[in-house]
Amino acid sequence: MTESEFNQLADAALARIETAIDNSDGDAECNRSGNVLEIEFGNGQKIIINRHDVNREIWVAAKSGGFHYAWQDGAWHSRRDGSELFDKLAELFAEQGEKIVL
Repeated sequence: MTESEFNQLADAALARIETAIDNSDGDAECNRSGNVLEIEFGNGQKIIINRHDVNREIWVAAKSGGFHYAWQDGAWHSRRDGSELFDKLAELFAEQGEKIVL
């Protein structure tokens, strides 16, 4: 995958997440600064999602841990446990009491 392809795919993923949060009825709010998307929940917890250019991955930092996702077979998958990015985010959001459709 070229750098340009990675940037397009990663930016589309960040935009999808941002749009889903903006369109949700919950208390979650997001702020994007360049390659970093910070999501804050009503209880004060945060999830940070960023585009990691060097490794060509999307990184997720949450209270329950850090997760790295690479583009494989048409989706963002964790190399560690095989989870898919949007499924993992839905799980992490649910832990904060938010049902956000990605």
